[in-house]
Amino acid sequence: METRKENYTFDAAKTANELIQWTKNLFDSYGPNVNAILGMSGGKDSTIAAAVLCKALGKERVIGVSMPSKNQSVNDADKICEYLGMKMLTVNIGDAFEALSCSINHDGNMELSKASVQNIPPRLRMTTLYAIGQTFNCRVVNTCNLSEDYIGYATKFGDGAGDFSLFANLTVTEVLAIGDYLGVPYEWVHKTPDDGLPHSCPDEEKIGFTYAELDIYIRTGKAPDGYVHDNETEGLKVDKIDRMNRLNLHKLQLMPAFGRE
Repeated sequence: METRKENYTFDAAKTANELIQWTKNLFDSYGPNVNAILGMSGGKDSTIAAAVLCKALGKERVIGVSMPSKNQSVNDADKICEYLGMKMLTVNIGDAFEALSCSINHDGNMELSKASVQNIPPRLRMTTLYAIGQTFNCRVVNTCNLSEDYIGYATKFGDGAGDFSLFANLTVTEVLAIGDYLGVPYEWVHKTPDDGLPHSCPDEEKIGFTYAELDIYIRTGKAPDGYVHDNETEGLKVDKIDRMNRLNLHKLQLMPAFGRE
């Protein structure tokens, strides 16, 4: 993460072009026949990541996989892939989710927590990406951004996994600016973000502060004004941001290991 600067500015054109060149160089090091694969949720991050990859590698080397569960829709993933001209596969993970859940609770004595149930689908999706990716000689894209990582909005070994990351050092605000610069349709770039988990609701409604406020804090250190959900009993926004960051650092760091300093 960059050092915080009071007068921080962001050059979307410069960063987008550097990101595209970085991706080209990375794949040159992998070899000429290596492709990229990513989960296509229909959200801003996967959409803009796919656009970057198509620019960097060519659409023929990018595979998008939509992985709804049960009766979920593909959430415009098909339209996005068609717009970008890239290949899309659809794998419904609903049966796998139900089979795993039933296997864990086969004797009725193991009731999974709500958090465990919510995080099974992202981990199944990552397993799916690696299975397909290995078949088609692909590297798996991590599409998480700095803002969501900062407060722990990624599933460990789920969407938090991958072989390389495009946006780990870019905030939501910056990713959106890159999407706009690349000419991705506005309605896909600025779609209301949610965590994509069962019974989800918009991120900002859930966490009680906006990504714009979080991004300013990350880049400049300027704390957002006011209380979480505008409710004094829930505490200051800045305190919640710091608390979420502290509690979720384990998702971003190497696991503790004996003999490692």
